[in-house]
Amino acid sequence: MNKIERYLLDRARFAPGDRVTPRRPAGLRGPVALPAPGGLTHLQFRRYAGCPVCNVHLRTFAVRHADLTAAGLHEIAVFHSPAEDLLPHHEALPFDVVADPGKELYEAFGVGRSVRSVLHPRAWLAPVRPSTYGVVMRGVFRGGRPYPRSGENVTGLPADFLLDPDGVLLAVRYGRHAADQWSVEDLLALARSHA
Repeated sequence: MNKIERYLLDRARFAPGDRVTPRRPAGLRGPVALPAPGGLTHLQFRRYAGCPVCNVHLRTFAVRHADLTAAGLHEIAVFHSPAEDLLPHHEALPFDVVADPGKELYEAFGVGRSVRSVLHPRAWLAPVRPSTYGVVMRGVFRGGRPYPRSGENVTGLPADFLLDPDGVLLAVRYGRHAADQWSVEDLLALARSHA
């Protein structure tokens, strides 16, 4: 990324207190209200459909979905993959998943990419921890693939946004590498602080 691209991306980035324009992106189960009415919305930008780091991360949110819902949180995960590529990996997730292959949401929220995304040691280790390796392998053997297809990008960065029902951003995190995102505990703590 050159200096001009970095400057434009930094200008597009949000900060707490900014207001997001309401949208209704296409989810795997139909249109998704962004922000969700009533309660808080956690909007998380992931990378491509078969991303091992993303799949392991989303699994931690899936197993704690009841805790997140009890805290008044609505989860929305966005991928820059087409819906047909997302289905083998994410159809069973208990929250909304949005396909954004044209990267309109990524651009609107200032979510970028960097080769550092995959060079950081934490990005390498996230999908191979003994507690998560099975999640990655199940995705591969179900017909999924852990590598990007045409139009997808391995250098994508994650990002997390916490919004109130009016679209005001309460907290923002732009990841510096593929495994740099809020954990379930981070998000629950943020939700408690904004209750």
